[in-house]
Amino acid sequence: MTDTGDRSRADDTRARLLQAAVTAFAERGFHGSTTRDITSVAGLSSAAIYVHHRSKEELLYQISRTGHLESLAQVRAAVASADDPTGQLIAVMRDFAIHHAREHTVARVINYELAALGPQHREEIREIRQRIDGELRALLERGIATGDFDNPNSHMAAAALLSLGIDLARWYRDDGAWTPEQIGDYYVDLALRIVGARPDPQAGR
Repeated sequence: MTDTGDRSRADDTRARLLQAAVTAFAERGFHGSTTRDITSVAGLSSAAIYVHHRSKEELLYQISRTGHLESLAQVRAAVASADDPTGQLIAVMRDFAIHHAREHTVARVINYELAALGPQHREEIREIRQRIDGELRALLERGIATGDFDNPNSHMAAAALLSLGIDLARWYRDDGAWTPEQIGDYYVDLALRIVGARPDPQAGR
């Protein structure tokens, strides 16, 4: 087999282990899951995990880092998709809510198992979370400065809006009554109310 083939096989095995870890951590929690649980879900030998990852904690870190960086990129893309604060907030909240509903299993792991990370990894994830919060807070501050939003506390408003999306991972189920898109639209309405978005004077004309 070529080196390329070997790398491809190794990458596939790492991906299977990461997906299996998501399943195990979501069902049993980090501390309730063993490396044998993870390799069993992946259909691999119990020793495979240490060939591709240093530890169970390393798996959680990789899952958490990838998920948080995806959220950061998504927020930045949503902000860039509109020219005004209101349009940007609508895009951010809709995308953030839909993503957390569709990916609720991964989101539950990366948001509710943070305490299981080692200090260095936990600090790295905390910094990414701060960047996500900073993007939203900057958006709200622009809206307040332009008069689009009427809310005196951008820090608290940003925390409330992010919490709405993150908490979806706790309760959303694929067979539930609402689709991700319905939740996204509803959360947009909640977000506009929270920030005190001023009505468009052109609306209804």
